[in-house]
Amino acid sequence: MKYLLWLLKAAIFFTLFAFALNNQHDATVYFFFGTSWRAPLVLVVLAAFAGGLVVGALGMLPGWWKHRTAAAQLPAALPADLAMPVTPPASSIPTDLPAVRQHGL
Repeated sequence: MKYLLWLLKAAIFFTLFAFALNNQHDATVYFFFGTSWRAPLVLVVLAAFAGGLVVGALGMLPGWWKHRTAAAQLPAALPADLAMPVTPPASSIPTDLPAVRQHGL
């Protein structure tokens, strides 16, 4: 199984390497106000991918932060050596936690 995973990684690497070699032609990206950027096509694709990663991570940050602060406000976990789990009364369970969206925007 380990060799199969290495073979898969090598196939993905060589596919991306062949893509980079086949797309060395210059591409021009036009911005606002007449500015432009000339670079090899593979660098333009790489920059667009990196920009998408940054925008996606920044878009995910507020929700992550909200869940992190909500989890920090929960009571500490009970020790594992208790014979019977103790459930807190219903009045002490926090109900003001942010709702988690399962689907959609």
